[in-house]
Amino acid sequence: MDSHVLLRAFCDELARCGMTDACTSPGSRSAPLVLALAREPRLRAWSHVDERCAGFFALGLAKASGRPAAVACTSGTAAAELAPAVHEAHEARVPLLVLTADRPPELREVGAGQVIDQVKLYGTAAKWFFEVGVDRATPENLRWMRALACRAYWAALDGRPGVVHLNFPFREPLVPDAELPPDDTGRPDGAPMLARAETEALPAPGALARLARAVEERPRGVIVAGPWERGAGLGLAAAGLSETTGYPVLADPLSGARLPGSVAHYDALLRDEAWAAAHAPELVIRVGDLPTSKPLRAWLAGAAGAEQVAVAADGVLQDPEGAVSTLLSADPAPTLSQLNERVTRAPDASWAQAWRRADAAAARAIDQVLDRDGGLSEPLVAAELGRLLPAEATLFVASSMPVRDVETFFPARADGPRVLSNRGANGIDGTASSAFGVAAATGGPVVLLVGDVALAYDIGGLLAGPRLDLQLKVVLLDNGGGGIFDFLPIATQRDAFEEHVATPTGLDFARAAHLYGFAHRAVAARDELAAALHEPGRAIVHVRSDRAANVALHRAVWERVSAALR
Repeated sequence: MDSHVLLRAFCDELARCGMTDACTSPGSRSAPLVLALAREPRLRAWSHVDERCAGFFALGLAKASGRPAAVACTSGTAAAELAPAVHEAHEARVPLLVLTADRPPELREVGAGQVIDQVKLYGTAAKWFFEVGVDRATPENLRWMRALACRAYWAALDGRPGVVHLNFPFREPLVPDAELPPDDTGRPDGAPMLARAETEALPAPGALARLARAVEERPRGVIVAGPWERGAGLGLAAAGLSETTGYPVLADPLSGARLPGSVAHYDALLRDEAWAAAHAPELVIRVGDLPTSKPLRAWLAGAAGAEQVAVAADGVLQDPEGAVSTLLSADPAPTLSQLNERVTRAPDASWAQAWRRADAAAARAIDQVLDRDGGLSEPLVAAELGRLLPAEATLFVASSMPVRDVETFFPARADGPRVLSNRGANGIDGTASSAFGVAAATGGPVVLLVGDVALAYDIGGLLAGPRLDLQLKVVLLDNGGGGIFDFLPIATQRDAFEEHVATPTGLDFARAAHLYGFAHRAVAARDELAAALHEPGRAIVHVRSDRAANVALHRAVWERVSAALR
């Protein structure tokens, strides 16, 4: 009984702090946690059959909403199943509360069932671990439990956002045998036990002044906008600074900054070595996370004479090449806006025009290649989604080739859809589950762009659709294996490549769609893709392609862009 009283207070405080969503999965030892979450009226408790899907669903919820989501599980390997989502949340800096049930100390290391070592189970991927005692519901312990809930919620958000892991050792009985007594230990005004004073992270005036001087002295600069999932202000702030300085914005679609006037096809441009060398920057202002584009990263790494300044809200350095010279721990959007107010030098029109002319030439060259056979290719699907999806939509993109094609072929739009992806650890696991988590957190339509191997990996995640009454369009790029590997040197090892690296699944996705309550639409042309996207209901929109032809098409695009630049 005491544990249930304490957990009721715990969940009440989470709701007071602002939590709206929690995920559960079945189990016996976790019964007190599940009952407390499910019975808190201000929380939506999303039920999942397996913990791995629950973890990635919670990750998608938190990613889309910006608020910590909770995921609870039973003891043993159930807790270990959350590890992939925990590591992705850590690397992507997504706030998550992981609540694991556990056996009490007297049942550990004595051969009891469903017991593993859960103390600091996730290592350094959890920014805070705490083992929670839930034995006595005294007034003092109830106030302590309320404060603990607030501390956990704020810890997930503060500084570098990430994972808080609370481990709850429960003794039997696990289900209350009577109605819970009243609890008046919460603050009477509905406020949380521990309030949080939010602070806006801005750079020190001296640091901002030094950056403004660097901009004044270096007319050939660029703004690199990498993935950014914390608000919609970065794009407009980058565009404003670009207009003032003449610095082109190299905008990853995941940044929200791929607006008209930005450079959308930098990946193709920078594959041309002569053009890339001729347009070396003097100053680079980097905001957001590391872009996916390998040519962009190589170009930045080779810009030996450039000063490179990274603006990171939580002071996390995204610079594997070691090119950054200054790290500003500040919120990128207001920092760019304040910098814009300090710069007075007239922009170098020729520098900005050179980038925009090249970007337009690249766009024309890409369209010529993609339009020549009239059929749907993987790059064309990425481009069409950028044109077709409404502003209120969210596109969730799988890692491997889909996110690279979106970066290369997604057009610039003033009213483009939001684009999200699990680019923390860059894995393909949990992709469908995360997309459903986004659908649970947003009001607009959600589309998942995914390859056949990634969908097969998380095929169980599709169960969230019919079980939780959530809508999702899955645009499936089915090329019979892991298409990204065909671009790599391993593809030449024909004796082992197909079976052990490309790993074609042989799945009949029409049957999978039927099994999980999805419609199945095979499409092969632009108008068919558009029609399938506009149909109501859950569906797998199935696009078949050939891996070898896909490699040849990409190379044809890069060659045509280089020719256009010459």
